[in-house]
Amino acid sequence: MLATLRRDLRSARDRDPAARSSFEIAICYSGVHAVWSHRVCHLLWHKDLKFLARVCSSLARLLTGVDIHPAAVLGQGVFIDHATGVVIGETAEVGDDVTIYQGVTLGGTSLDRVKRHPTVGNRVTIGAGAKVLGAITIGDDSRIGANAVVVKSVPPNSVVVGVPGQIIARSRPHLATDRPDLESAFMPDLLGVSLHSLLARVDELEMVVEGHAHRPDVRPSEAGVWSGEDFSI
Repeated sequence: MLATLRRDLRSARDRDPAARSSFEIAICYSGVHAVWSHRVCHLLWHKDLKFLARVCSSLARLLTGVDIHPAAVLGQGVFIDHATGVVIGETAEVGDDVTIYQGVTLGGTSLDRVKRHPTVGNRVTIGAGAKVLGAITIGDDSRIGANAVVVKSVPPNSVVVGVPGQIIARSRPHLATDRPDLESAFMPDLLGVSLHSLLARVDELEMVVEGHAHRPDVRPSEAGVWSGEDFSI
């Protein structure tokens, strides 16, 4: 248990550049407190002290803002950054070295007493506000974009964006030896790429039919900035 707690501290320090010392993390980081509290609650649950485990998890939720069912399984080195509003359901399983940001839900989609929450692989990053729902599997080394809603299983080494979540295979696989994949700002814009492709195709067809490209459509500049004159703002 002591080695597990030390790894939790090390994970927080490695993945948060604002962290200045392990002592500061141990005292001030509610995400670390939530993980530590869960480890105690989980132990009580498996000692058949289920009511005490639920009381423990309820107190942890009040103190940290993180709701983790005591039956959920958390691997080694899980880091919950900023912590507020995170919900992890009863049958959820979270692998090693997973990073979870604020507002994430690992939720269920069934009322039956079966496996109904996600299984998250190792080294997965789940962005702020993402919702991962149902008895699905998120493959190792994947990244879930902020506010994505994931309702189907994701292969290893994928990136998921949008509502509902669209799965994108990485062009360069993320390896177990790589640094944690926290570059959430670099997310593909599937709708934008599709729209740009469609507009380019329309221009090509107009050039063939009319001999020139006609552009009455609203589109962003080459820098990706939309002109305000086309909108009531």
